[in-house]
Amino acid sequence: MAAYVVFIKDETLDQDELTAYAEKAGQARGDHPITPLAFYGALETLEGPEAEGVVVLEFPDAEAAKGWYFSPAYQEAKAHRLKGAKYRVLLVNGVE
Repeated sequence: MAAYVVFIKDETLDQDELTAYAEKAGQARGDHPITPLAFYGALETLEGPEAEGVVVLEFPDAEAAKGWYFSPAYQEAKAHRLKGAKYRVLLVNGVE
């Protein structure tokens, strides 16, 4: 069953760190089976706190998503994301 990693950017702290993150996260894609479904497009908050941006990535299953997220390459990129902004990151399974 497909799984989705959802990034919700709540607040930018350091744009230079986010620039480094973007470069390293792109490199961390490697041969992981990622399909971007939403990537910082226009958004409208219907409920809850405002967000600066949202990314939705589709994977074949939760194990593939975790394989990418916990890979050394993505963990290196993540260090810059954590310095650059406040995010919420969710892993959710799709429906059959």
